[in-house]
Amino acid sequence: MIKYGKSTQSAISAMSRLAEVYDQDQRLSSHDIAKTRNLPQPLVAKLLTTLSQFGLVTGAPGPGGGYALAHKPEEISLFDVAAVFERTDDQMTCPFGPGWCGNREPCPLHDKLVEFNEQLQTFLRSTTFAVFTNHQA
Repeated sequence: MIKYGKSTQSAISAMSRLAEVYDQDQRLSSHDIAKTRNLPQPLVAKLLTTLSQFGLVTGAPGPGGGYALAHKPEEISLFDVAAVFERTDDQMTCPFGPGWCGNREPCPLHDKLVEFNEQLQTFLRSTTFAVFTNHQA
């Protein structure tokens, strides 16, 4: 399993729940999402606020309010969410420490790490939240 920070993991989990109910034209509260995904409600509320600021979810206050995806699930990739919470540039930290790769011959892990990073980027960019719905893209 690929490890991301807690924020990214929880944000993808929350977004997956919104994708599940997208066709039902339903809004969910941060409490509903937190309960369904077994996440702390304050964390979910904070993540949804951040995702809203980045245009990935919309929020409406009051009765009948809540959160929904801002776009169709097939239009939002896992990369879109990861980019909000993670460093997504192509720079990798050399396990031999700063000043090795790029300044000397590549370290013994360099080629494998570059390959892995490319595969991960492809996976994140090509996988959309449609995988959590009935209408796969």
